[in-house]
Amino acid sequence: MSAYWQCFSGIVLREWLRFVLQRTRFLSALVRPLLWLLVFAAGFRAALGISIIEPYDTYIPYEVYIIPGLACMILLFNGMQGSLSMVYDREMGSMRVLLTSPLPRTFLLCSKLLATSLISLLQVYAFLAIAWLYGVQPPAPGLLIALPALLLVALMLSALGLLLSNAIRQLENFAGVMNFVIFPLFFLSSALYPLWKMREASEWLYWLCALNPFTHAVELVRFALYERFNPLALVVCVGLTLVFSLLAVLTFNPQHAALLRINRP
Repeated sequence: MSAYWQCFSGIVLREWLRFVLQRTRFLSALVRPLLWLLVFAAGFRAALGISIIEPYDTYIPYEVYIIPGLACMILLFNGMQGSLSMVYDREMGSMRVLLTSPLPRTFLLCSKLLATSLISLLQVYAFLAIAWLYGVQPPAPGLLIALPALLLVALMLSALGLLLSNAIRQLENFAGVMNFVIFPLFFLSSALYPLWKMREASEWLYWLCALNPFTHAVELVRFALYERFNPLALVVCVGLTLVFSLLAVLTFNPQHAALLRINRP
């Protein structure tokens, strides 16, 4: 058991040091949702002059409504950045060195996912603290109740990022794949608008959003943040986390970069 703990703590420490040394990564993770909160939300509310009605019939300001979606945005971008680091580690060979450990590959990859998720949680709560000072204040107990939901969503999105990284052979291809995945997931979800609003606009748009895994992630965090429980979102997030993790472990091949370098002219 001590060998497993030492390995896990070493992976977490490595991710933490990488996070601390890359200050721009922390700042960019905060600037992105803060811009949405300070600029987009203010303009949207000024244009409508009303609050958004939640699916569970609670009137809240629009700024408060989008807080869970913006928190999940941080988790989404960090999950994709985690996949970038995985591609980089695979190309540089450090991931193959890690896999020479006698511990199971599944444990090593899951440790990597959990380490990335824990770092993401720090950034989410830093964002929530800044939003709280700005005046966007969800219920205080909800900040603690939402912690397990945020961790589950972080694991799901990190597993998705790892799965995508397995299909990326070169760092140059990462940006295109990242944009192709992130923007549809985010905009075709309930992060910015409630599903009932989507349905009023278009039935097919509503179903695209309802079938989007990111929608269930946002709703799980939103309900938890306001001290409510969404069983459907929980089942979907748990199921997708298991599926993404299993596929990521099964398709992971640390030899991709080595084979690619050999085959290059």
